[in-house]
Amino acid sequence: MALDRQGTGLTCLRIMLGVFFLFQGLSKLRWFVHSSLLAQQLAGWHRGVAPGSSGAWYLERVAIPYTGFFARLVPLGEICSGLAMLAGFWTPLAAFIAFFMTLNFHIASGGLFTHSFLIDGYGLPVLGGTLALAIGGVRLPWSIRN
Repeated sequence: MALDRQGTGLTCLRIMLGVFFLFQGLSKLRWFVHSSLLAQQLAGWHRGVAPGSSGAWYLERVAIPYTGFFARLVPLGEICSGLAMLAGFWTPLAAFIAFFMTLNFHIASGGLFTHSFLIDGYGLPVLGGTLALAIGGVRLPWSIRN
């Protein structure tokens, strides 16, 4: 019996990212009661981004005005997507939601276009892993065949 290495790899990735997002969401449950915790984080990011940058625009127009909404949506989204990935339930959708949330955090923090994004374990590996799960392990024309 041949081992499906691609399927096994995607399953391992799905489980590891599911655990990661589940615990990220659990660590943010306080935001349900105290949205000021998220507001403080967003204010700190706003002080750190360059005026007129995409991060500043995103914070001023989207994140900060809707802090109360995001303080509840983010933990719920992370917990639900983490549980869905752990269970293998609607994995592409759960991974896309997780990818989108992670991308939003990196845009808001101003870290998406920095060197630290490339070496941060929460940056490129998480975005790449969730994107791989979202597209379902589709082989690209130039992929190595086994």
